[in-house]
Amino acid sequence: MDRKLNLDRAETFTFINPWIRYFLFFFSFLFWVFSLLIVAIGVYAKVQKATDTVRDTFLVDPAVILIVVGVVMFFITFCGCIGALRENIHLLKTFSFSLTVVFLTQLAIAVLGFFYSDQTRDTLGKFVKKAIVHYREDLDLQNLMDHIQKEFKCCGWNNYTDWSWNLYFNCTQDNPSTERCAVPYSCCTPVLGEAVVNTMCGFGIQTQNYLEAYKAIYPVGCAEKTVMWMESHLLLVGGLALGLALPQIAGIVLSQILITQIQDEIGSVL
Repeated sequence: MDRKLNLDRAETFTFINPWIRYFLFFFSFLFWVFSLLIVAIGVYAKVQKATDTVRDTFLVDPAVILIVVGVVMFFITFCGCIGALRENIHLLKTFSFSLTVVFLTQLAIAVLGFFYSDQTRDTLGKFVKKAIVHYREDLDLQNLMDHIQKEFKCCGWNNYTDWSWNLYFNCTQDNPSTERCAVPYSCCTPVLGEAVVNTMCGFGIQTQNYLEAYKAIYPVGCAEKTVMWMESHLLLVGGLALGLALPQIAGIVLSQILITQIQDEIGSVL
């Protein structure tokens, strides 16, 4: 009787913890669905401006960035999802390795950005300059720049005269544009009680000095405003960084535990 009970226990015993297995599966599945949503939004945004001939904005195109991030997430989470469900060591190792590479890349960027802040600012400035140059040619970039300037209460990258980089807002005498020497309305300070937004509030602002411009717009550049915002919201920035890092670390740890358990299971059979 005891021998039969021991045999039954031996047959039902497994090194693989079902809680870890199914938690990793649902964890990966959740982010897999989220990655599909990101790709769908990116593709939809790109299709809506299918006639866009601008090529220089490719690297700063929000739609393209969404598609790339979504595809990378889809590949990684697919490996984790199917690997956990089918107990496939190769897929789980791919999932763990890919997640580790992504995490270390983010960590390296954060560290380099902290120690080489001036170079980081210059690099970001180049991307923002492209966004300003193509402001009227790419609706996504236009909406993104307007949102940033409204939220951070800033104008341009260094200051409001950066908008001369744009063909329409360029402040040279030979510019025939009706928006010559202007800045976007998102640079303007809101007027209390104004029911309709005055989209022409920034016209001629670049011809004014800092003190004069201060009466109508936010003359400070977004680079300085961003640094000020981060310094005054350190807890929020830290929380966001932690919220981004924890799921990745959890995925790496859980997948490694599951891989070890599967290998132990295979070794017990052999």
